[in-house]
Amino acid sequence: MTTPSRRDLANALRFLAIDAVQAANSGHPGMPMGMADIAEVLWNDYYRHNPNNPHWANRDRFVLSNGHGSMLQYGLLHLAGYDLSIDELKNFRQLGSKTAGHPENHMTPGVETTTGPLGQGFANAVGFALAEKLLAQRFNRPGYDIVDHRTWVFMGDGCLMEGVSHEAASLAGTWKLNKLIAFWDDNNISIDGQVQGWFTDDTPARFEAYGWNVVRGVDGHDPVAIKGAIDSALGSDKPVLICCRTTIGFGSPAKAGKESSHGAPLGKDEVAATRAALHWPHAPFEIPQAVAKAWSAREAGTTNEHAWANLFDRYAAAHPEAAAEFNRRLAGELSADFAANADAYIAKLQAEGPVVASRKASQMAIETFAPLLPELVGGSADLAHSNLTLWKGSKSVAGSDPDANYVYYGVREFAMTAISNGLALHGGFLPYDATFLVFSDYARNAVRMSALMGAQAIHVYTHDSIGLGEDGPTHQPVEHLASLRYIPDNDVWRPCDAVESAVCWRAAIERKDGPSCLIFSRQNLPHQARSEAQVADIRRGGYVLKDSVGAPEFILIATGSEVGLAMQAAEQLGDGARVVSMPSTDVFDRQDAAYRESVLPKACRKRVAVEAGVRDFWRKYVGLDGEVIGIDTYGASAPAEKLYPHFGITVDAVVAAARSLG
Repeated sequence: MTTPSRRDLANALRFLAIDAVQAANSGHPGMPMGMADIAEVLWNDYYRHNPNNPHWANRDRFVLSNGHGSMLQYGLLHLAGYDLSIDELKNFRQLGSKTAGHPENHMTPGVETTTGPLGQGFANAVGFALAEKLLAQRFNRPGYDIVDHRTWVFMGDGCLMEGVSHEAASLAGTWKLNKLIAFWDDNNISIDGQVQGWFTDDTPARFEAYGWNVVRGVDGHDPVAIKGAIDSALGSDKPVLICCRTTIGFGSPAKAGKESSHGAPLGKDEVAATRAALHWPHAPFEIPQAVAKAWSAREAGTTNEHAWANLFDRYAAAHPEAAAEFNRRLAGELSADFAANADAYIAKLQAEGPVVASRKASQMAIETFAPLLPELVGGSADLAHSNLTLWKGSKSVAGSDPDANYVYYGVREFAMTAISNGLALHGGFLPYDATFLVFSDYARNAVRMSALMGAQAIHVYTHDSIGLGEDGPTHQPVEHLASLRYIPDNDVWRPCDAVESAVCWRAAIERKDGPSCLIFSRQNLPHQARSEAQVADIRRGGYVLKDSVGAPEFILIATGSEVGLAMQAAEQLGDGARVVSMPSTDVFDRQDAAYRESVLPKACRKRVAVEAGVRDFWRKYVGLDGEVIGIDTYGASAPAEKLYPHFGITVDAVVAAARSLG
């Protein structure tokens, strides 16, 4: 083979996928076989990236939303020259490999986002494209387009069935994200077979209605047609959907066009038959030298990045302050004066002692911190004036303001959270999003993905309990705090007053390795007196707010609005009562054993936890001998001051529970 054809190049991708799935005896060969021709044209003719530096700031972003076809992406990364060896492909889906069953951003060089839950990769891509738009508005200058890259998405029928894709596509059209180009793998197959029985949408018309430009009827196996479609998309003033008719399992004599190729190896005999049908005589995992050379993007990637670096050097000379700010934001560093200003603000709050709802305290913190952090981009799912996420410097991202920093998401909790993940993963932004705590259910899988990917997104949830009152049980979260706390690597904070609210915002801003959920009340909360040392200990997730005289006889543990209740109960219990405020159990559990023992000494077994939520979560802190005051039923519609006694969450109940302990 001297000069490989485009089909030869695409077949290299196909057979890496076929052979890896066969070796693993597990995986999804059908999609990589069907989309290989599209991927080959995109990556070899259009996709701007540098395998030598997967984190080049102005690289294009590629998102495989139909992540079950992960071997397509691994094949692309290997052939392009990323640090992904052929041995890693041979180790597909095996313990410790860089080639997991679905793409994982934290383990595979060149993978921008973790995909697999269908539709979320597409929503992440909307976040990437929004990030590019906002950075370009903020930093580009005449003659210096230092931010100029595209986001390319592959997605299948399943992605388009998921509701999150509808939510995200609508927003992308509204925002006119013209650097976003999505390829629909229109193969009419999902796991259960031909989709005509459950997916008959007029998808092109739907996207046109969302405000997208649509390229219809592209033969996904014809490189000339694919190139023509991409060329027509490049000058678009809107996001573009390219509709590609493909055959799942392309090239397989027995399984092409059938669901049997979707999620299982072809089988030894069918692999051999496919090799013959596609005229690919090479052994498993063997890539001819000419094909490998044609695929390599290392030299072109270095050239592209060097050209951009030269442009940026000239930009830095002409606009030094903007260049420094750009570099700081892309590095994920906070402004130099953030820590000192945060310290001063928290100390001021402790001295002044405002009595406000913690949702209001949250807004106060945003008002203080946001001017120090231009990378902070917020938003709410049509609840801005209830979540109190707006601040005086908020400017909508829908326009072209260089300082745009606020997203009106509409009633789209799932897409909001997944788009926030995309903003966080892109770099240059610290996103926060908001809704009522009870509606975190709509967003939960995206919150889980935040944690799985280590994305620094801040999820704000207000109206945190039965304390929201008259809206009733549909809007009163009961199990939600526990549910969010059970997500690994997800820090959940429920502060008890304005000081703790400011501290939890600071902790979320300074956390670099994952998301934070900040949980705020509708109702006013009393200010708590603290020493300077106690204020410092808030950052540890749990601390002694009121101590006993001598060794504690009782320990009362509480969060949020129930801390004030616990403090009143401690007064009745006398000198032997200790109150522990635990705004974040996740953070507290990461403290060393000595600190945890100092707060919750094992010798004190008379423990009562109180929180207006399900009780079982707190058993690990109170033990078998302790008691939990909470609510294990749904709420009711009534004023908050009537609901707490109705459900037995009172000072008297806490006191009685403590005194009942043997």
